[in-house]
Amino acid sequence: MRRRWSADEARQVLDMLDSSGLSAGEFAARTGVEAQRLHRWRRALGGGGGAGTPAFVEITPVAAATSIEVVLRSGHVLRVRDGFGEEALRRLVAVLEGPGTRC
Repeated sequence: MRRRWSADEARQVLDMLDSSGLSAGEFAARTGVEAQRLHRWRRALGGGGGAGTPAFVEITPVAAATSIEVVLRSGHVLRVRDGFGEEALRRLVAVLEGPGTRC
């Protein structure tokens, strides 16, 4: 029998996926939720780019590549030094662009 998921349940599963650090395929294999379902939910609920990866609108090098400017979909601008950790940047963007976040 096919299970019906509410939007709230889908968001909870997507939040678990995002915080797991796993790809959608890995998460699906561990939880039994089909990877395609996760991708459909992400598109339908306006999530980022999959596997917990926020979508960036633009990345602009600033002054001799000593820092990088990241313009988020929300219009917020982040400036980080060249070499700033990729995972730390992903977490920072997830916080700023996350659901219910108001900056």
